Amino acid sequence: MTTRRWLSDRHARTTATLRASLAVSLMAAVLAGAALGGPFEDALAAHVRGDYATALRIFRPLADGGDALAQTSLGLMYLEGKGVSRDYAEAVKWFRMAADQGLALAQGGLGSMYYLGQGVPQDYAEAIKWFRRAADQGLAPAQRRLGTMYFRGDGVPRDTPEALKWYRKAADQGDADAQYQLGGRYRVSRDLRDDAEAAKWYRKAADQGHALAQYNLGMMYNLGQGVPEDNVEAHKWYNLDIMY
Repeated sequence: MTTRRWLSDRHARTTATLRASLAVSLMAAVLAGAALGGPFEDALAAHVRGDYATALRIFRPLADGGDALAQTSLGLMYLEGKGVSRDYAEAVKWFRMAADQGLALAQGGLGSMYYLGQGVPQDYAEAIKWFRRAADQGLAPAQRRLGTMYFRGDGVPRDTPEALKWYRKAADQGDADAQYQLGGRYRVSRDLRDDAEAAKWYRKAADQGHALAQYNLGMMYNLGQGVPEDNVEAHKWYNLDIMY
């Protein structure tokens, strides 16, 4: 595989992962807001059952009226192309309206759009700005993404301690992807190598069904790294990885 092809495939995987993560995070928070009741709850129920036309019909006037959750929900519909043609610029517009009102979820969504260059020119500095605003409010996916940007040096000087700080904040909230990332950093980084710590974080993610964490935990049992060598445990985690 050529370097250009590899980079293209990596970008495609990153885009798909971030989009899926954003969609899940958005819907989780929107579901939590269902207790608001009234039209918003009706729109949410329609969205959940796949009646996107009804959801759109209810969300839009709420969003036009300044409801930040409705704006974020509308942005998600444009991001995913559900009930509307996929339109990243329109998604950015609605995320920004809600983000400017201080909604962490929308700030994280806007950060993702700048990170990926979807609907706006790619701009890591803007991505960092919006991820940080969301992360400072405790949004775990934004904290995880900040960790990745500091670890890679995307838009900021590479800073491993800062990366670990944000990964840990997200991981301590139960974010399985952040737990997996922490495990990986402790396992493969020369300056951080700590197999026991890697196994601990892989296990936390694996217990939540994270397939890559399950595979890596199985490998650590197979090799006796950070845990006692145990082929039965290795086999168990390898099999769980296959199931997921």
